[in-house]
Amino acid sequence: MMTRRPLLPRFSVLALAVLVATTPLGAVAAKKKAAPKKSKAKVEAASADCADYYGNVNKSWLATNPAPAANASTSALSQLNARAVQQQRDLLDAAMSGPQNNVQKLLGDFWASGLDEAAVETDGSRPIAPLLARIDGIRRSGDVDRHIGYFSQGGLGLGDPAFYTRLDPDVAAIMVRYRKYVENILTLTGSKPDKLAQDLDMVVGLETRLAQLSRPFKTNADPRADFNAVQAASLGAYRNLQLGDFLKAQGVSDDRVSMVDPNYFAQLDALVKSVPANQWKAYLRFQVGNAMAPYLSRSFRDAEQQFRGVVFRNEAAAAPRWQQVLDAINTAAGPMLGHEYAARYLPAASKQRAESMAQEVGQALDADIQASTWMSATAKAEAHAKISAIKIEIGAPARDLDYTIQPMGRGSFGSNMLVASAWRHAQEMKRIGKGNTDRRWNVLPQSPALGYDPAQNRVIITAAMLQSPVFDMSQPNGALYGSFGALAARAMARAVDANGQKVDAKGALRGWWTPADANAWNDRLARMGSQANGWAYPDLTGKMVNGQLVRDQSLLDLAGLDAAWRALGKGQAVSAADATAFFTGWARLWPQQSGPQAAAIDQASSPYAPGKWRVNGTLASMPEFAQAYRCKAGQPMALTPAAIVQPWK
Repeated sequence: MMTRRPLLPRFSVLALAVLVATTPLGAVAAKKKAAPKKSKAKVEAASADCADYYGNVNKSWLATNPAPAANASTSALSQLNARAVQQQRDLLDAAMSGPQNNVQKLLGDFWASGLDEAAVETDGSRPIAPLLARIDGIRRSGDVDRHIGYFSQGGLGLGDPAFYTRLDPDVAAIMVRYRKYVENILTLTGSKPDKLAQDLDMVVGLETRLAQLSRPFKTNADPRADFNAVQAASLGAYRNLQLGDFLKAQGVSDDRVSMVDPNYFAQLDALVKSVPANQWKAYLRFQVGNAMAPYLSRSFRDAEQQFRGVVFRNEAAAAPRWQQVLDAINTAAGPMLGHEYAARYLPAASKQRAESMAQEVGQALDADIQASTWMSATAKAEAHAKISAIKIEIGAPARDLDYTIQPMGRGSFGSNMLVASAWRHAQEMKRIGKGNTDRRWNVLPQSPALGYDPAQNRVIITAAMLQSPVFDMSQPNGALYGSFGALAARAMARAVDANGQKVDAKGALRGWWTPADANAWNDRLARMGSQANGWAYPDLTGKMVNGQLVRDQSLLDLAGLDAAWRALGKGQAVSAADATAFFTGWARLWPQQSGPQAAAIDQASSPYAPGKWRVNGTLASMPEFAQAYRCKAGQPMALTPAAIVQPWK
């Protein structure tokens, strides 16, 4: 399977049963009192390891996975993602033919109804007919609140407000295509030919007004600008939106909510009354058709594919039907599928071992920071408090969900989509309030992921991530630390790096580094960036890695590897066998091949170095690697002491 973005944010890896059988030459020397004359084969192996460790370890993978088409990439990471997808298909097939519990019965029926394309075509737009009838029943502006419910900043078919407010040619061209899409959906949801142009103008016109009220996306990306706590009782001021009544109807009783931009809601509240009822009706009818288009008959799906699929997803053709149905199930019933996925594919012993190892590397990371040569005493104390407070959540969310749901059956895929979506919305509402953060993650258990959640100071490791070679209990101990341990430690390092230090151990938004601390970190970033500027970009002739782009993530790679190495040794010298497994465990995570167009996009925009340099670039800054393989100063995998970048030293 070939995908566009195979690097670390996806956290998926290739299953490899055997680690490379390269023995560190230091181990060979230690076994004998007098080192014998080295064979030609051993000298060549040592030279290969010290020249290009990535290429030597991954030689077989690279040979059997040639570069794909120009605009595609393949990697060990994307291959694990493909395996996780296949596991989901296998689970759903089994649930369809022989469900073992009620959740599997629900999932099996959902899956079967989506795969029955003939039934989907016969169903047409009937699943959304009740919603359209309710919208058609609007007679005055005051009726609108009953139907639109609660608006966060949004309500835009194109999402980003900039599409509606910018005038440059590229955006204008997208808006032309978008208007055609809106026209198609309006036609499918009931606009008469003689009213179609008017309905189209009303929909795009109202969305444009909403966009003009909205903050630009770059403002919302700042976590401090994206949170504004207000008393829930104050929502009564928005009489037309009836936000307070909405929360009560959802069973939400918390006394505080976050309203990012009260001015936006005040103006939106006024719009409910000032915009004519017919304009709201056209707008809401489009929103229903737009949201449900991927799950209805082919005419709806084709309209969605011709716009969003081509313009935003860069798809030459629609995905196969099974993929569309699987995506729909993950959208509407993803936690339900994740519950069964974790039960089927994550052994209890693996979960327990992963948790204990994550705790070990966290302690090693803390020790690295406490030994830092540049961090101030106050910052070290706060870093210790924050790392000690990190929660490790593995496999699936700790608290189970309520799977009480209306039976779906195999008759109507679109209706099942609405039923499952209503169930998931109800579960989302239960997350609001104190003590509910463990109800769900923002990633699904069946999606390979290992990352840090800054809002909750926790590391989330999904069930799909705990597979070979990230975490395979049959592999050597050192390999587990070199792959899973290093990834877990680098995730925790995000709690205390330049971004992590903006939030303290109690969750307060405050910077706890001194100016000198920040300068020291920035110095290391600058040196890391300069070093990365010298890395030739694979699959591109004459292009170099952009050090300014990749320096932050490259420094985190080093932080993760350093902590995992300390945890592996537990204060003692790491054995030769463990050293070999450790370094090959890391190298096996990153093999990739990219077509020239895909490589060019990554070179210009990705914050991650290409796989070759996530291996060679990081390991060359680890004296432990050069010592294990007896690489000499001046060889590519043995930087001089002056050139080595260390995160905490």
